[in-house]
Amino acid sequence: MDHAAVLSLFNRDMRENAQPDSPDARVERAGKVVRQVSSAHGWNGVVWSDLDAASADAAITEQIAYFTGLGSEFEWKAYGHDLPVDLGQRLRDAGFTSQPEETLMIGEVADLTLDAEPPAGIRVLPVTDQAGVDLVADVHEKAFGTDSSRLRHQLLAQLTGEPDTVVAVVALDGDTPVSAARMELVPGTRFAGLWGGGTLEAWRGRGIYRALVAHRARAAVQRGYRYLQVDAMSSSRPILERLGFEPLSTTTPYVYVP
Repeated sequence: MDHAAVLSLFNRDMRENAQPDSPDARVERAGKVVRQVSSAHGWNGVVWSDLDAASADAAITEQIAYFTGLGSEFEWKAYGHDLPVDLGQRLRDAGFTSQPEETLMIGEVADLTLDAEPPAGIRVLPVTDQAGVDLVADVHEKAFGTDSSRLRHQLLAQLTGEPDTVVAVVALDGDTPVSAARMELVPGTRFAGLWGGGTLEAWRGRGIYRALVAHRARAAVQRGYRYLQVDAMSSSRPILERLGFEPLSTTTPYVYVP
């Protein structure tokens, strides 16, 4: 993989020309910043910027004023290759709180290992309705220890309003949901994004996460996507590397609460 070329393509297709991630969101360009504006249940934030040392502080101040005017907390999703090089420090100085850094990993589907199957006793169930969304959200809350209200709203909105933009699955041990994940499909691009892969602690280390990655990768191939993108935590990066994903950059969420 040509890392520089693929990273440039990712920046253009997935960030600079970003598309809304749900039916009730919109993407706006404000100068050299691209942001998503959504409902109270959706994701609000900056997805791309083209700044330098002279323009960064003013752009940050402008976004704070804009989202504060909406009464919304928002996230500035910064990447390790974004400019200026001290963007993260400038965001912290402006009142943002940084979240744990993740690794931007991308795999070309033709080069990925896609034959990983669930371990014995585990079945993978496609998610298509409210009941399935509830299973995904419940697993998410237990696996990550975070509130899943936004996920419930967004996933159900996608499945009912734009079903071609998402694939969601839940893994069950008998009737017990033990792992769940989704894939965001971006029409008109070559990228699909893998999100929310979480497994309950008692079932980790058995290959379930790996199987759900492979399951979604096969679905991406069937739909004609060339690349898969993941924001990987340190625990999942080794698994993804063994499947054929490569690290291209880092990404850090910076959150501002008015």
